[in-house]
Amino acid sequence: MLTTRLPGRVEPYKLAARAEHLEGLMALDAFERLTDAVGQQQGDVEVWLDFAIDPQGRREIHGRLQAVLQLPCRRCLRPMAQTVESEFLLGMVTSDALAAELPSTHEPVLVEDEQLNLLTMVEDELILSLPQVVYHAEADCAVSRDQLTSGEDAVASREPAASPFDVLRHLKGKS
Repeated sequence: MLTTRLPGRVEPYKLAARAEHLEGLMALDAFERLTDAVGQQQGDVEVWLDFAIDPQGRREIHGRLQAVLQLPCRRCLRPMAQTVESEFLLGMVTSDALAAELPSTHEPVLVEDEQLNLLTMVEDELILSLPQVVYHAEADCAVSRDQLTSGEDAVASREPAASPFDVLRHLKGKS
């Protein structure tokens, strides 16, 4: 189990030149955009990062992260624990033009003034790894399938829809 806290910023070019490995924890409550997307979180995200230079001379980061998030169920909106994991390969760039030159296997990560904001990078990967839809099992959900449709809508859907040609028939006087 990881116990070391990762710094907010690192010098990634130096880490890549030495083929460094970083692993540690980052507090989930530090990620503001994640909080905006799925609500307040507690606990930590576990992060493993390998900095390297590939055979073509590109500086890259092989990474993996794992966290247990409390995500809202789309039926009842109550939070439920969901494990989020991601593996990623990032190419370090200093501009959008260099990002466009990366192969499709790499995602760009912007390095400004030879500094990399690890907090932003990990938050981006967490947000990209969120599942599209989260539901409790039907037996565990506070909202049943019957509660998801109103009585009026259910009755209206059982009646046959009026033919769009009825209006034309009426206009032509062929009632």
